[in-house]
This record gives sequence, C-alpha cells and structure tokens, in this order.
Amino acid sequence: MENLLSLQFTIFALIAVGVLVKKTGIMGESGQKNLTDLVIYIVLPCNTVMSFLNGKADSALGDCAAVLAISILIQIFCVLYGKIAYAKETGGRQKCLQYGIICSNAGFLGNPMAEGLYGPVGLMLASVYLIPLRIMMWSEGLRVFSGTSDKKETLKKVATHPCVLACFLGLLLMLLPVSLPEWLLTPVNTIGRCNTALSMFVIGMILAEIDPRNLVDRHVARYTAERLILIPLLVFLGCRLFHMSDLITGLSVILAAMPAGATTSMLAAKYGQDPQFATKMVVFSTLCSIPSICVWSFLLA
Repeated sequence: MENLLSLQFTIFALIAVGVLVKKTGIMGESGQKNLTDLVIYIVLPCNTVMSFLNGKADSALGDCAAVLAISILIQIFCVLYGKIAYAKETGGRQKCLQYGIICSNAGFLGNPMAEGLYGPVGLMLASVYLIPLRIMMWSEGLRVFSGTSDKKETLKKVATHPCVLACFLGLLLMLLPVSLPEWLLTPVNTIGRCNTALSMFVIGMILAEIDPRNLVDRHVARYTAERLILIPLLVFLGCRLFHMSDLITGLSVILAAMPAGATTSMLAAKYGQDPQFATKMVVFSTLCSIPSICVWSFLLA
C-alpha cells in the first residue's frame, strides 16, 4: 500500500511538472513533439530491452504468451465494440470514438505504471501486451480515419517500429545464453531509467492544452467511462474466469484501463476529423485515468 501511494504521488508530481513546463512556455509545440519522439524512438526501446534482460526466461515465456493472447482478444473486442456502440454517431466524432476505443495510451502511461507496480517483469510483459495494440494502431486504427489501409505499408511500420524491435531484441537476448558487455548495458540502462519521468512530462503537457471549461460533453463522458471502467472490468472478469495469475490479471487490467492515446488528436487533425473533439477525449480521459488507475490498483493489490 505504501509503495502504491508513493507511485501515485510520483505520477501526480511528474505530470504537474509537465503542465508547468507547457504553461510557462519553457517548452512549446515543437519541443513537445521532439520530446515525444525522443521517448518513443530512444528512451522507451532502451527501457524495454532492459526489462527483458531483468526478467527470468524460465517463467516468463508462459506469462508472455498469456498476456499476448489477452491483448489480442482485447483488440478484437474493441474493434467490434467500436463499430456497434458508435454506429449512430456521425462524421469525425464517430471516427474519433472508434479509434479511441481501439488505441489507448498504454505505451506512454501504461509502461511506467506497469514498471512501478510490478517491477522489471511488469515492464517486460507490458512490452509484449503492446505489440497487438501497435499493430492495430497502424492498421485498423489508421483505416478508421483515412478510410483505407495499405497492408504493405502497415507491415513496414510495425516491423520497423523501435518499440516492437526492442521487444523482439530483448526477448532474444533473454533466451540466448549470452551476456552483453557492461560498457554497452550501462548507457542503455541509464537512458531507459528516464522513461517514467519523460513520459509523464508528455502527459502533463497534453493536459495543459485544453481549457477546462470546454473539456467535457456527454459523448466524451460516455467514452471515458467505457475506456476506463467497462473494458478493464471485462478483462478482470475474463482473467478471473480462466484463473489467470494475479500478475497477469493485474497487469492486463491496468493496461486495459488506459485513456485515449495522444495519436487520436494527431490523426484527427491530419485527416480533418473533428480534432477539437479528439483532443477533449484525450485530455478528459487522461485526467480521469489518474484517480481511476489508483482505484484499480487498490482493488488489484
């Protein structure tokens, strides 16, 4: 309980720093984009590789397979749910809702939470969980906004994504009877340790962008309840039904309880599909996810 409270306070504090950095103009739009790219292309891959190296191969493979299966089932459910639940919505709002229910912010917010709650093993399993999500982000998710999906281009983006490459590299290094030299591991480990702080700074900067007086409407509130309560509740019940371990259940529920991904507003703006509504989805669900993740963590502890 003490560790959980400490983690929640740390997350709040780091997000507050991100808000302050954006509000005071220390970092502008271009700086925020550069910081996001730095986390995705450098910091998170290093963090992912180290999480595998700190795992135990003898017990990890079964857990990895279970988490991967759960993640695939979640993605299938979210695609079907989005088509049915938002069938009566129109225009850009429908596309934003469908994409937001498929693609959560598990990469940014989920990884630090998984590592904080479950240690290196949690981060390793979170990296596996994210593989189907990243595939859906560049396939079905992109199709939702653009109306088309180039399978060859999708395969290329997924196969060359640094986070996916880091996941496979880490798994390979964990299984092979080799040890990397200390001079190589030390800088990779040092960079990876920046993940939580930098990821939370990005979340804080996103939160700083919206006027709270125009933040929520009934569509955003409904989506937030579905994203943060309904989906993780179904995952929890499913894991209990099939007698999954506490680690797999807890990790899957926490990662399923993530808010809308920041790419929701980015793609909505790119394709002209109501980016203002998409931004409200991202910001409001992110704000609500802070207390909701705390509640889920208490229930799963």
